[in-house]
Amino acid sequence: MNMPARFPFPSAAWPLAAALLSVGLTACQPAADTSQGGEAAKAAPAAAAAKPAMTVTVTRPTRESLSIGLQANGNVSAWQEASVGAELNGLRLAAVNVNVGDVVKKGQVLATLAGETTQAESLQSRAALMQAEASHENARADADRARAIQDTGALSKSQIAQYLTAEKVARAQWEAARAAYGATKVRLANTRVLAPDDGVISARAASVGAVVGAGQELFRLVRGSRMEWRAEVTPTEVGRVRVGQNVRVTAATGTELAGQVRAIAPGADPQTRNVLVFVDLPRHPDLKAGTFAKGQFELGQSAALTVPAQSVVVRDGHHYVFVIGADNKAMQRKVEAGRRTGERVEVLDGLKDGEPVAVQGAGFLNEGDLVKVTQ
Repeated sequence: MNMPARFPFPSAAWPLAAALLSVGLTACQPAADTSQGGEAAKAAPAAAAAKPAMTVTVTRPTRESLSIGLQANGNVSAWQEASVGAELNGLRLAAVNVNVGDVVKKGQVLATLAGETTQAESLQSRAALMQAEASHENARADADRARAIQDTGALSKSQIAQYLTAEKVARAQWEAARAAYGATKVRLANTRVLAPDDGVISARAASVGAVVGAGQELFRLVRGSRMEWRAEVTPTEVGRVRVGQNVRVTAATGTELAGQVRAIAPGADPQTRNVLVFVDLPRHPDLKAGTFAKGQFELGQSAALTVPAQSVVVRDGHHYVFVIGADNKAMQRKVEAGRRTGERVEVLDGLKDGEPVAVQGAGFLNEGDLVKVTQ
C-alpha cells in the first residue's frame, strides 16, 4: 500500500535528517550548561572571599600622662624589734601571759617570775631600815643634848665630838639601809616582765617553770607594730631615688600599700652589690615580717601613647597589634610595649596616632583577615 506524501523529503532521506537533528540538539545543550557552570564557579570564590573572618571592635590610641616608676624587690621587716628579757638572775618563771602575734600595750605584764625569795629579801631590808632609823633617832637625840650643854663645860670637847660623829654615822647607816630597801623594792618589781612599748610579739622564748638568767631574752617585740620595706636597688638606679618619695608596695598577699622612702643605706651589700632603701609602711594586718614584696618608686609623670591591653597580642615573645585598614583588613604590626596602668598599655614604637586597632577579637586575627567592625 502506498503512503500519502506529506513531507517534501523523500522517504530515503529521513534517517539522515534525524541523525543531523540529534547531533545539533546535543551540541547546543552542553554549550548552555558550560556557560552556567562557569558563572557559578566564578561567583563562589568571590562570595567566599568577601565574607568577613570575624567581628571585632576598633579603637584609636590615646595620649595620656603616666607615672614614671622604678621597679624593685625586697623584704618586709620590722621597723624596730625590742628584745625583752629578765633583769633578775636565777628566778623561776611563774606565768607567761602572751604569745606570738599578740598585740600589747606599753607597761603590760608579759610574764611573772616567782617572787618569794625577793619578797623575803625586801622584808629583811625593811627591818634593817627600821633598825637603822631607830639608831639614827637615838644618835641625833644624844647629839642635840651635847650641843645644848657644850657651852656649860659639863662635857669635854672630845665627848661632844663623839656624840656629833655618832649622829653622822647613824645617819649614814640609815641612808644606806633605806637605799638597800629601795633596791629590794626594785627587784621585787622586776619579777614582772613588762612591755617596753606598744607593739606585737614577734618571738617568744619564755616557758613556765624555766629558771632564767639576768639578761636572757624572753620575748621579741615589734615596736609600734610598724613595718618597713627594704628594697634592693642597683647602684646605677639608686641615684634616682630620694628621701620622701612615694612608693607603691605590693605585699605577698597582693595588697597594695602607699609607702614613703625614709632612708637610703650609705653602702651596698657586699654579696648582692645592691643598695638597701628603707620605706616606711602603714600598719596593715597583711604585712608580715620576713615576707617578700615588690614595689615601684614614683619618679614623676610623662606623656604616653596607650591602647587597651586587649589590643596587644603576644606571639613568639613579641608584642603585636592589628591595625584595621579602610578595606576592613587586619594588618599585623609589631610594637614595643612600655608601662602599664590599669587596663591600658603604653606603646613606645610601631604605632602612630589615629591608627585604628582591633580590641575585642584581636587575639584571634591573622595578617590580611577581613573583619566586620562594630562599635
